[in-house]
Amino acid sequence: MRKLALLSVIVLAGAAHAQSPETVEDELGILNPQDTGVEMLKRKIEMGVIDSVTCSLGINATKNDNHELARKLTRRCAEAGYTKAMTWMSQLENNGTGGDYNPDASAEWDRRAAEAGDPVGQFNYGLDLMRGHGVAKDELLGRRYIDQAAEDGLAIAKRLQGAGYDLDEVTPDADNWKYAPLF
Repeated sequence: MRKLALLSVIVLAGAAHAQSPETVEDELGILNPQDTGVEMLKRKIEMGVIDSVTCSLGINATKNDNHELARKLTRRCAEAGYTKAMTWMSQLENNGTGGDYNPDASAEWDRRAAEAGDPVGQFNYGLDLMRGHGVAKDELLGRRYIDQAAEDGLAIAKRLQGAGYDLDEVTPDADNWKYAPLF
């Protein structure tokens, strides 16, 4: 038993000092590509690989302060129809993260997500309409979007309904906020 434990330690120590195989790219493809990290994500974007796993990394790129990469990835995913990416693009536009504060673009991404049936998009676009944030104010239409999100099971939409559509219930004093980029 002791010999097996010692052998395991030696093998693990050797593995720790082993170098990763060299990445080689030629006309046949990529041998030993990097499978994680920012370089992998950039390569996937360049190759046009847009899938749910790759798209989910846009938030991580933002949280790691790589806003240019986050916007590039998230925009491509949103344009490919991923509604969660649409709602994240809305956040990036609304907060001026990695670009200018753009409430019109933010509301447009919310609208696209809402029309694609995303409950978060419906809720956010409903709020946009009720406030007139980035879009012409239309409280009645905004409530319809909120109601659809609630019908689809979104708890915060149900909470807003229960509060008689009092916007301070879900976003206290948002109408008084001054623009200040988050990052």
